[in-house]
Parts: sequence; C-alpha cells; structure tokens
Amino acid sequence: MSLSRVPRRTLLTAGVLAAALALTACSSDSKGRSGGGGDTNFVTNTGGVSTVAKGERQAPKKIAGETLEGERLDVADLKGKVVVLNVWGSWCAPCRAEAPHFAKVSKEYKAKGVEFVGINTRDNDGKDKPLSFESEFGIGYPSLYDPVGKIILNGFPKGSLIPQAIPSTIVLDKDGKIAARSLMALDETKLKSVIDPLVAEK
Repeated sequence: MSLSRVPRRTLLTAGVLAAALALTACSSDSKGRSGGGGDTNFVTNTGGVSTVAKGERQAPKKIAGETLEGERLDVADLKGKVVVLNVWGSWCAPCRAEAPHFAKVSKEYKAKGVEFVGINTRDNDGKDKPLSFESEFGIGYPSLYDPVGKIILNGFPKGSLIPQAIPSTIVLDKDGKIAARSLMALDETKLKSVIDPLVAEK
C-alpha cells in the first residue's frame, strides 16, 4: 500500500510510537549527536556534551515519582544544589560501563553540594534487576522508577536539552535549570568536566 493511501491517523500514531521507542536503544555515540528539538540555543562541543549559557537555560517540568526503594522523590526539592540526572537501564551495556564512575563521583561530590538522581527506565519486569544493578555497582543515590518513560517524556520542555538515548545524563544548575547534557556513557574524567563548571558558578 502506498503512503498516500495510509490514513493520516495511522501515520501519526506510528510516528509517536517510533519517537517513544527511540529511547529504548542504548547509545554509545561518542559524538553525542542529537539535538534538543526546536531553538535550543546550545553549543555541542567535540566531546559530545551540550551546554547552555546561564541566561538561556530552561527549568525542567515536574521530575518526580517513586524511587526503586519505594520512596517519594521530587527533583524540585533539590534546588540550590547541582543535580546530575542519569537515565539508565539495567539491561544497557553502556550504563553498566559508566555506573562505577557515577557511584564514585557521586560520593566524592556530595560535600560539594552535588546531588545525583537516577531515572531507571525500560526495566519492565519489575524492580529486582535494577535494584541488583544498584547493589552490584555500589550506587548510593536514589533512582526514580520510570519503566515506560513517562517522567522522561513529560519532564523536559520542548526546545531544551532532553534525554534522547539510554544512557543520557542531564545536569541542572543551582537554580534548578537545565545546563548540560550528554548522550553517551561518561567516565570519571568526563563526568567531572561536566559538573565542575556548574559547581563553580556563583
């Protein structure tokens, strides 16, 4: 059947599904190629980290829900601190590669006013596997449980730096605004290079 004969509603539905499913694949693109959609006013450097100038940053929408441990968490309550949001899945090989680095840096930077929050997604079989992942890698910070990607899809405004791959890392400045994004697995050095400028901001 030609596309001209396919009902418009069918095409739209297929497009929405394709967009949602795009987040299911692990990303290991070393260049972090992917825009934020719309007029984002950000610059992507050769290291694959996108940043936004301080005066042009947007605040996320509501990023809140139940953690893997069953507690309520609202990222808005962390305003005043630099917040590192890491989108991950227990099934994702690049997520496993970066997890030891996130565990180490999160402990080291706690005293510097940096909070880490995971967003666990696409673990549709329950919490056992992601909880085992956290235990295996010594993850000491909480992760929101977002198996169908609702928090991810609804938490970031259009035109901002949004998570578009797994893993993705979004860093919020002390005002709670979206300042940086990586669409690739980060090692300790790269992770610190993203956080340090925001810790230093006045």
